Amino acid sequence: MVHKVALLTAGGFAPCLSSAVGGLIQRYTELAPEVEIIAYKNGYQGLLTGDFLPVTDIVREKAALLHRYGGSPIGNSRVKLTNAKDLVKRGLVAEGADPLKVAADRLVADGVDVLHTIGGDDTNTTAADLAAYLAAHDYGLTVVGLPKTIDNDVVPIRQSLGADTAAEMGARFAKNVLAEHNAGTRILIVHEVMGRNCGWLTAATARKYHQWVAESEWLPEIGLDSRAWDIHGIFVPEAVIDIEAEAKRLLAVMDEVGCVNLFLSEGAGVADIVAELEKAGQEVARDAFGHVRLERINPGEWFAKQFASMLNAQKVLVQKSGYYSRSAAANDYDLALIKQMTDLAVDSALAGTPGVIGNDEENGDALSVIAFDRIQGGKPFDISQQWYLDLLAEIGQPAPVPAPPAEH
Repeated sequence: MVHKVALLTAGGFAPCLSSAVGGLIQRYTELAPEVEIIAYKNGYQGLLTGDFLPVTDIVREKAALLHRYGGSPIGNSRVKLTNAKDLVKRGLVAEGADPLKVAADRLVADGVDVLHTIGGDDTNTTAADLAAYLAAHDYGLTVVGLPKTIDNDVVPIRQSLGADTAAEMGARFAKNVLAEHNAGTRILIVHEVMGRNCGWLTAATARKYHQWVAESEWLPEIGLDSRAWDIHGIFVPEAVIDIEAEAKRLLAVMDEVGCVNLFLSEGAGVADIVAELEKAGQEVARDAFGHVRLERINPGEWFAKQFASMLNAQKVLVQKSGYYSRSAAANDYDLALIKQMTDLAVDSALAGTPGVIGNDEENGDALSVIAFDRIQGGKPFDISQQWYLDLLAEIGQPAPVPAPPAEH
């Protein structure tokens, strides 16, 4: 019997967190209004410290408001429950304490029967660690996760919540940024898109933007030329980036069109950038999960520097759409997906079935409760998909050559 439920959102933002919180509250109110709900503030940080917000009657009544907003009303943080050293350093657990036990005991102390985690692969692998600890030590709690990541890189989930909206917002961002193509002459514009080891978001953003260009009406007689507004190169971590060969191709574009517009995944070429920095004796910052802090090494600036001289660019503009995209409110596609997943998440929780909700690619894309031990991060973008090959062909870019698998 479920008496009390806790929610938390964790990791980076995605355009689904606020709506997922609202959807869970609505579903519980519909099916089991007697169940008490609390929301831990700032993800696992709030769980460790016992910092939470009660879901009051007024919140239940107006939970639909949360579908209109981006971000997360209850806040996020990046916390790995198995990284005790980091948690001690941050003052979240005492020296010598087992963070998993601290979290489990806090859930018991707060009277929680079900914990809903809303996050990406790091959040859900951390949830898996916690779920395994709870089961091994007979705590009798159920953990049910929802997949959030704009990278869309969680195995075996076909589509993560918020990813489609992020691509749509990135394309919207690009409409304004790429309008700068004739603010001078011979301008190189690099649109840096989020995506650590997965180029899905860059490719999906480029697809939506290129579709807008293809469907719009232009007037080249006065300089409103689709060729200058379109994308001329797409670079993702899963494909080899031959800078010299691409520079030769793009130089012809620059000479003819007067500008070059590139869509670049922030994870593209990171191994080369990190190697260059470490060779120069610079320390490369990493987060609690060991990931390179991509915002510190500026891949867009690095690539822009490589291409600028080869293209004889007179002006270089690097713009990042990540924070604009990831903090948006969910679009209609994601709202429908969130509704499906939050409904199943509550049904699963009330039945005492743990796991992560998602369309299982290894089971015919069926919307399922996927066992935690099957959840992995870092699913690569499949660069052999026909839609992606067609997109590259339409912008004049050669078919991609697969890069060596990224290290995690």
